[in-house]
Amino acid sequence: MSRFDEMYKQKLTTAEEAAKLINSGDTLLAPLSNGQPLTLVNAAAQRIRNDDLRDITYVSGVDVRWFDLYHPDLVGKVLIDSGFVSIVTRHGVGEGLFTYTPCRLGQAVDMVNRCRSVQVACMVVSPMDRHGFFSTGCNVDWGWEGAKLNNPREIIVEVNENMPRTYGTNHLHISEVSAVIENHIPLFELPPIPINDKDEKIGRFIADMIEDGSCIQIGIGGMPNAIANFLLDRKDLGVHSEMLTDSMVDLYEAGVITCNKKNFMPYKWVGSFALGTKKLYDFIDENPLVEMHSTRFVNDPYIIGKNDKLISVNATVEVDLSGQAASESIGSMQYSGTGGQLDFVQGAWRSRGGKSFLTLYSTYTDKNGEEKSKIVPTLSPGIFTTVSRTDIEYVVTEYGVANLKGQNLRTRVKELVSIAHPDFRPMLEWEARKMNYIP
Repeated sequence: MSRFDEMYKQKLTTAEEAAKLINSGDTLLAPLSNGQPLTLVNAAAQRIRNDDLRDITYVSGVDVRWFDLYHPDLVGKVLIDSGFVSIVTRHGVGEGLFTYTPCRLGQAVDMVNRCRSVQVACMVVSPMDRHGFFSTGCNVDWGWEGAKLNNPREIIVEVNENMPRTYGTNHLHISEVSAVIENHIPLFELPPIPINDKDEKIGRFIADMIEDGSCIQIGIGGMPNAIANFLLDRKDLGVHSEMLTDSMVDLYEAGVITCNKKNFMPYKWVGSFALGTKKLYDFIDENPLVEMHSTRFVNDPYIIGKNDKLISVNATVEVDLSGQAASESIGSMQYSGTGGQLDFVQGAWRSRGGKSFLTLYSTYTDKNGEEKSKIVPTLSPGIFTTVSRTDIEYVVTEYGVANLKGQNLRTRVKELVSIAHPDFRPMLEWEARKMNYIP
C-alpha cells in the first residue's frame, strides 16, 4: 500500500461523519449537475432536521437530482443559492423559497472568491490514481477552481467509479482533501431530445454559415442536434465549448471533428463540463483528445477569441426590435440562467472569422391558447436582458437569419421583421414607426 493509499484509507469515512465537518453558518460550494455529492448533501440535510446544523447556504446550479436539502420542511434553515436554475430548483426559486445569483459562467469562480466566503467545497470525483490525484471528470465547471482558489476550511470529495477521469487542469490531490466518501451511483443521463421541423430549418440556416475548420460551441437540444446533422459534410471542425455533448461525439465518429485545424490548443477538445448520455461520459474518460478546464479559463472571452472561426450557438426566449435578447426568464420568473451565453457571444466576436447565433422559434402559444410573437417591439415587462443590443450578432428563427451586429435601428428592424412570423410583421413595423425606429 502506497503512502497515498494510506492517506486515502485514513480520510475515508461515511457521509454522516463527513457532514459533521460542516458548521452552522457555513457556505457550501458544489459544482454543476453530476458534480454535486448526493450522499453528503443528504447527510447535511439530516443534520439540519436533527437541529444539529442551521443557517447553511448551498451554492450550486444545473441540478439534475432532487436532494433532501431542497425539501420544503428545511426552508428557512438552509438557503439554496442557484447560479443556473433547472427543473429541480425552478419552483423553489420562483416561489422565493430558494434564491438565484445572476452570474456569467466565465466569472463564476471569481464571483465566489471575490464576493463571498466559502467554508466547505464538496464535489464528485473519479477514483484516485496511483499518484494520489482525483479528477473532477465531467464537472470541472466552477467547483474545482472555486475550491482551489477560495482556500475553504474543508474540501470533501465523493468518489464515484462512474465519474470519468479526464485530462486537463481539473485535479485534486488526496493531501488537499479533508474527507473522502464513496458513492458509486450511475451518472445522470439526458433523455433523447426530438428534432422538429422548426429545429431543422434553424439548424440548416446556421450550418450553412459554418465553414470547414470552424471551432464549435453548440449546446444541447433539438436545434443543436439538427445543426450537427447538417454538418456531416464539413471537415476538420474543432471544439471549444463550456459543455461537451453527445452530438459532438457523433460528429467525431463521422470524421467531422478532428481539431486538426485549431490554431489555439490544436488537436484538443476543450470543455468545462459534459452533460449527456453514457456514450459521452465513456468517450471523455481517459481520452487524451479531451481536456477539461475551469469555466474561468474556458469561458473567458479573451481565451474563446483565440480560436479562429469560433461558432457559438445558444437559445434565447425573446428579442426586441433594438436587438436586446432575453434568454433566462419568463417575465420576472427565473427559468434558467445567464450561463456562458454572453461569454461566448463576446468571445466569438473576438475570434477571427467567428460568429455567434442566438436562436428562437418565431412564435409561442400562451396559456390562453393564443399565438404570440417572440420577436417583440420591446421586451416583456420584468424579463431580464441576457445579451445586450451592443453585443448581439446573428438572430435565427425558422424564417431566416438576421444580422444585427454594428447595424443601426432601421436596419435592425428590417432584419428582425424579416425573420418574424409573417402574421406579426405588420404589427412589428407599426410599432417600430411608433417608437421612431423607422420613418
